Amino acid sequence: MDHTDTIRRKDEHLDLCLREDVQGLDAGTGLDRYRFRHNALPELNYSLIDTSAQFLGRTVKTPFLVSSMTGGTPRAGEINRRLATAAQAKGWAMGLGSLRAAIENPEAATSFRVRKLAPDIPLIANMGAVQLNYGFNAEKCRQAIDIVEADGLVLHLNSLQEVIQTGGNTDFSGLLSKIEKLCRALAVPVGVKEVGWGIDGRTARLLCDAGVQFIDVAGAGGTSWSQVEKLRSSDPVKKAAAERFAEWGIPTSECIQEVRAALPDVVLIGSGGLSDGLQASKALALGANLAGFGRSLLEAAHDSEEKLQRALEQAELELRIAMFGIGAADIRALRETDRLVLAK
Repeated sequence: MDHTDTIRRKDEHLDLCLREDVQGLDAGTGLDRYRFRHNALPELNYSLIDTSAQFLGRTVKTPFLVSSMTGGTPRAGEINRRLATAAQAKGWAMGLGSLRAAIENPEAATSFRVRKLAPDIPLIANMGAVQLNYGFNAEKCRQAIDIVEADGLVLHLNSLQEVIQTGGNTDFSGLLSKIEKLCRALAVPVGVKEVGWGIDGRTARLLCDAGVQFIDVAGAGGTSWSQVEKLRSSDPVKKAAAERFAEWGIPTSECIQEVRAALPDVVLIGSGGLSDGLQASKALALGANLAGFGRSLLEAAHDSEEKLQRALEQAELELRIAMFGIGAADIRALRETDRLVLAK
């Protein structure tokens, strides 16, 4: 695939995520199955609630992550710059889209260079794990990290997307051993994320045993990349097959609980279909260390800095209200609460 094809694909992904229904599971993330039991006497000063947390050696003001979304084109670069500016202002962590485009075409690297706009927050470089079977190695991963000036690298797992995508890379064999070697070779923490179908507890344990230091479950209930690729495809057989898998995946709430049960101490990011601060607070109460927002921020980031800032402020406000409503003075108390219950 040449650089022109890559640019076209990246921009098509943006258009489809902005304008089309590419939602996955009709049943959603599973977070709506839970509710917080109200605490009428929180014994807290709302203004003193502490939402800070630690991630990749830095302090975040709020345990929220701008999930890896885009990069590699001029329009994607503008979106990344808006996201970075907003994340810096609000103290969120941020992941960048796949840096494969920047490694293959140095001109695309500009769209990922946001450190000057976000000097204080954790930044995560991103690469497709499958690329380790297609010529990418530790040196190219270091290049990606250097482009972003990143605090960590996340490898994304997107097997179903690659099958449906025209010209996709589908050799996922032997990746675990290559991930293990990469973890030993790099100086920054390596994480692994799904792209919307979820990571189960057993897989998370295998990854962490190989040296992975953080897991982003990216569960089902949000964007389905098989649906995105279905809309891009001109192959009627693949389009029909993709439709069969619209309901595929492990809901985000199940992923968070499974991974936390399997790995009590792992740094865990709960993402996949989160659209507001109340859902994020549930993800944290189920066991996540951070909550990640993806497509729910994309429209605002595409439109204007002001709209994006309001979206981040609203998510933070909803988190703080939820914490006040259950009497959680800080994020640790939220993560240890017994006030999150299955809705009847």
